[in-house]
Amino acid sequence: MVRQGNIDNPPKTPLVPGFECSGIVEALGDSVKGYEIGDRVMAFVNYNAWAEVVCTPVEFVYKIPDDMSFSEAAAFPMNFVTAYMMLFEVANLREGMSVLVHSAGGGVGQAVAQLCSTVPNVTVFGTASTFKHEAIKDSVTHLFDRNADYVQEVKRLSAEGVDIVLDCLCGDNTGKGLSLLKPLGTYILYGSSNMVTGETKSFFSFAKSWWQVEKVNPIKLYEENKVIAGFSLLHLLFKQGRAGLVRGVVDRLIGLYNQKKIKPVVDSLWALEEVKEAMQRIHDRGNIGKLILDVEKTPTPLMANDSTETSEAGEEEEDHEGDSENKERMPFIQ
Repeated sequence: MVRQGNIDNPPKTPLVPGFECSGIVEALGDSVKGYEIGDRVMAFVNYNAWAEVVCTPVEFVYKIPDDMSFSEAAAFPMNFVTAYMMLFEVANLREGMSVLVHSAGGGVGQAVAQLCSTVPNVTVFGTASTFKHEAIKDSVTHLFDRNADYVQEVKRLSAEGVDIVLDCLCGDNTGKGLSLLKPLGTYILYGSSNMVTGETKSFFSFAKSWWQVEKVNPIKLYEENKVIAGFSLLHLLFKQGRAGLVRGVVDRLIGLYNQKKIKPVVDSLWALEEVKEAMQRIHDRGNIGKLILDVEKTPTPLMANDSTETSEAGEEEEDHEGDSENKERMPFIQ
């Protein structure tokens, strides 16, 4: 969406994209405490993360557990903090509840599924492209084709509907999701995945998609006892000054990681020179989990019969890489 300019107050060009990264501390400000040169860290960055060297305020930096690889760390903060805060801070997920998550094969979707598994008897309904089903079928309770009539399938399995809907698609899915929401349920909007993948063809169709959201009748909401909420981690961090709240969430998530209850899902690693191809993979919905830009990775040479006609990809929002990297590896992620 950044590349396409479909965000509020887009930054001026030229710019370096990217909002999160992992690496090794090379320098410290005079007043920085709690960190040393050589510490392994992950961080949020207000742009500029797609780089070999990144500078960010200390309140956005977190130490990496000893057994977490750099690629895992680069895939950890955005996905898991977003998923955790939507589930527990906004929707108040509790034992026995049910959750519908769109784009279940993406980074946030997989983080949602893992966090739901930490609460007893939570039922997770997920939508995803059919070709991803085999890879993610064990992470959710019920999985549906994103293009099928999932409303009827959910109602067949849960006549009352669901307690929480996490919607990164918007548009027509908003009405469908609200129809599935139980009384006192929470519907959370947190992205525009259709715009990222190019399914929304223009700004006007994008506006029409959001207009579907804005048609929600507030009188009907209070009559049906339903809640609609929005969530933006970047606004929370960089515009609303809630870095302290986010740090507490990161600490809890690292605790869950150390207990081996959650683990970042890394789709693939790419050299910085391969960012165009990486974005195309996201654009084509080909990824399961997060794509990582690794500053030390050598680009894969093109074979003679490889296509060089890949179109420019849409900007972000999602198998596992082992722990074999040494401490000098510093992968970065959008």
